[in-house]
Parts: sequence; C-alpha cells; structure tokens
Amino acid sequence: MKWSLPLVMLLAFSLAPAARAADETQYKAAYAAAEAATKEAAGLRNQWTTTVATLAAAKAAGDSGDFDRALSAAREAEALAKASIVQALSEKEAWKAMEIR
Repeated sequence: MKWSLPLVMLLAFSLAPAARAADETQYKAAYAAAEAATKEAAGLRNQWTTTVATLAAAKAAGDSGDFDRALSAAREAEALAKASIVQALSEKEAWKAMEIR
C-alpha cells in the first residue's frame, strides 16, 4: 500500500493533459484569421484602432519568437475585429429606429 499511492499519483499526472506552448503554426493560423477579420472590418469602414494596435503587437511578438504572447494577441485582435464587424452591421440598420418621423 505504501507504493500504491505514489504510483497512482504518477499515473494520474502522466495522463493529465499538459499545458503546451504555442508554436509558430498556431500563431500563423490565428494571425491570418485576425488579419482577415480586420480587413473585413476595414471594408465596412469600422476598423477599431485597438484592433490594429493588437494585431501589430501580435506581429511583433511573433517576429521575436514569443509565440504564446503572439497567439494570445492574434486571438484578441480577431475578437476585436469581429466585434467591430457586429457593431457596423447592427448600426447599419439601428439608425432607422432613431429617425424622426
């Protein structure tokens, strides 16, 4: 019994999913998605400055080899771009509700 607890703990920790560092492939995929969403937002004339800054930070981190930070920033930039797209599309019709009749 003395050896069974450490053996069980070792087995449990070895089967637990390990936190993995982001690699360049994940970063490039996230960056491409963020860049596409940013271009779509720019096409709607509703590109947020924070999105551009976050995308630039992702590129800088990726260029320096810090793929964890780059992946995080790229995902944040994509989320910001998608939020600006939603805002642009909702405001495209929302102004009609405020029109004086």
